Amino acid sequence: MHLQETEIFSTIEELVAMAPRATGTPGGERAAEYVSERFARAGLETETLEVDSYAWRSREHGLEVEGCRFDCSPVLHSGLASHDWTGTARHALDAPIVDIGADHVRAHDVRGAVVLFDLAFTMTTAHTLPFTRYLYDPEHLVRRRDVLASRNPYVTSLARVMRDAARAGAVGLIGVLRDYPESHRYHNEYYRRTLFPLPGVWVTRTAGEELRRSLARSGGGSGARLVLEVERERVVSRTVLGVLPGRSRETVMVQSHHDSVSPGAVEDASGTAEVIALAEHFAARARAGETREKTLLFITFDTHFTGYHAHMEFARRHVLAADTRWDIVFNTTIEHVGLRAVRGADGGFESVPETEPRGIFLNVNPRFTQRIARLVRRHRLVSTSLLGATALEASANGIPTDASFTFVSGVPTVSLVSGPLYLYDDADTIDRIDVAQLVPVARFFADVIDDAEQHRGSLLGMLPAPLRRRLPRGHW
Repeated sequence: MHLQETEIFSTIEELVAMAPRATGTPGGERAAEYVSERFARAGLETETLEVDSYAWRSREHGLEVEGCRFDCSPVLHSGLASHDWTGTARHALDAPIVDIGADHVRAHDVRGAVVLFDLAFTMTTAHTLPFTRYLYDPEHLVRRRDVLASRNPYVTSLARVMRDAARAGAVGLIGVLRDYPESHRYHNEYYRRTLFPLPGVWVTRTAGEELRRSLARSGGGSGARLVLEVERERVVSRTVLGVLPGRSRETVMVQSHHDSVSPGAVEDASGTAEVIALAEHFAARARAGETREKTLLFITFDTHFTGYHAHMEFARRHVLAADTRWDIVFNTTIEHVGLRAVRGADGGFESVPETEPRGIFLNVNPRFTQRIARLVRRHRLVSTSLLGATALEASANGIPTDASFTFVSGVPTVSLVSGPLYLYDDADTIDRIDVAQLVPVARFFADVIDDAEQHRGSLLGMLPAPLRRRLPRGHW
């Protein structure tokens, strides 16, 4: 029921047509309304959590060196005076360039300079191996050397370079997308704890090489004309909740996020479509007479790209507060059902007809983990690792998924995520969807949810509930 490939793919198409679905934009509002309408039509009790966040826009940006203009895109969320700053600011710099390459800022004198640096994607597929508890890779795709060396565009050197450059007295940044295909449309996230006070722009690897040749011709004496005019306003985010009541307060949460800063097909129309399909699936079972002990709570979040304000507020209200409406005993989160991509022969993004390697972060008890591994095999979730995350539960950083804030609030979690190269690019288009995996992922999560229904909520986690409650919480 409702876990059909054509239906899920059609939902993705409809969400992509609303893009960009950024927080505080018309597309973002339409996406929230769309999810709410789908939940209501399925028969769920719906509500919208409205939380203040921020919309950042570039009104003008440009880069010129030695009279030559370089195509570029702004470093998102750069040029801010403070985390809660709003208004309009125009940064117009004429300053020398200091090229640090992949080096550390502290090794150079960058006072009064624009720092030219190579953005490093610092996490490879191989970095997940120490956390791997189980790998389903029947065709040995993940274990190929080229796949293990492939890089995730989420974990980068940007925050470190921005922080160190600002402290050292630099006035701006030019980021060369060294590990990227020939695109400067890299839409970085807002990394929340790190303020981006310096204006910055992205250029391609080829443009970076040309810029460096210009520096060499001038003996390193070239200056940059860098312009970035930004506007930032406080906006209201809209996170959509759909409730299918059970007989008890024990609640299973099913989550993704509907916002995007690009076409957002994989990131994260795919996850949102899976959540909608599961909501319709379980609602249809309820209409057919099925009763459940646990309440089901379906959520698509906003603010994934603007600082996770909605995620934190949800965790404060509905997990950490003493008077919570639901006793959330388990979270499932679905993100990025996409194909793998590489830098092609023409320098652009080239899709590979393979599932992007993905991880399922979990902190559930060993028997539940074993059952989940069997479900991964049963539904043939190829190129999928189970990643033990219990050690991260009490950390401030949590896990690199949309589930992180409920996870560090003490909720046992099963969170699927992948990091294809195009994830933050305008290249995240509908043709990147891993269509053959849409139904297997949905059926896998339906079975995981049904498994949780059969067991006491307080025993689902790796750590017993009384011990989890003693750990530090909400220190994000």
